[in-house]
Amino acid sequence: MLIIGMGSVLNPLSAQCPMCRLSAETNLKDGGTQGRGLNAGILFMLSLPYLLVGSLGYIWWKNNQRLRREDNFKDL
Repeated sequence: MLIIGMGSVLNPLSAQCPMCRLSAETNLKDGGTQGRGLNAGILFMLSLPYLLVGSLGYIWWKNNQRLRREDNFKDL
């Protein structure tokens, strides 16, 4: 069921990629900057999940360090 659902979603998405690429390439050949903006947008969207996971990992690590420190003081 999951594979069928993914296949139905990925099929329209793969149809959009060549159109976007063709539009960006044509714009760059004509001297436009739409392609650069598209690439910057892709990099921005790609960086957000890494930033979120990294932030959550850092918060978890700091909280874990604090809890370990408190446990060490209890043992003394």
